[in-house]
Amino acid sequence: MLLPAKAEVARQLRRYRAWERVMLAAPNDRTVRATFEDSGYTLCVLMGKRCAREAADAAERYLRTNQVTYLEEQQVTCLQEQPVACLQDQNERPRPASAVRRRPPAVERRSPAGR
Repeated sequence: MLLPAKAEVARQLRRYRAWERVMLAAPNDRTVRATFEDSGYTLCVLMGKRCAREAADAAERYLRTNQVTYLEEQQVTCLQEQPVACLQDQNERPRPASAVRRRPPAVERRSPAGR
């Protein structure tokens, strides 16, 4: 697994925390909120998480530990919390039944030449 440079993680985490404070001070400002959400998204992509809070927590853990320890923690956490999801992520995710495409019922069709 590739891991980002610790300097970049630290920089993005500082940026996320700074915009978080600004957003909490002015929650109705759309520009501030958008920038905060962008910084959260960047941190999610960097840390491979789906939620900005999870990404911030993962970034803090990553910065406190060395890379090998971090990878071991991630694997143990993944197996403890969601053993099925981890195994499914490695393979193909199952599709819900509603996502299966179905054809419309077959209608007897005649060619124009066969009238």
